[in-house]
Amino acid sequence: MTSTDPKRGTFIDTSAIEPRSPIPGWAGRFVNSENMTFVYWDVEDGAQSIHEHEHIQEEVWHVIEGELEVTIDGVSRKARAGSVAIVPPNTRHSVRALSRSRVIVVDYPIREAFGMPASE
Repeated sequence: MTSTDPKRGTFIDTSAIEPRSPIPGWAGRFVNSENMTFVYWDVEDGAQSIHEHEHIQEEVWHVIEGELEVTIDGVSRKARAGSVAIVPPNTRHSVRALSRSRVIVVDYPIREAFGMPASE
């Protein structure tokens, strides 16, 4: 459910958003604010790794559950529940799931949704 009131903001039920899957094992629900993109990722154990890439957005990975290996500019670290990894704009990075995980990723400025609907 989404409700919008210009004086009070917008409320979105992320569970009502159809997830998108860019690669096997990753299902993300994309939400945009005026300036940022939020992706609520559910990652399966053994999911395919996100290849090394870069983009113009600053990106923040907040691990809610599970464990990921995040590589930023050639430096790899394990990120567990409660960890945050900050990727500067135009910086090479990749992500590998080490277990089933839930992650919130925030991009600034807005990033277009990518991947196919997870139901296909």
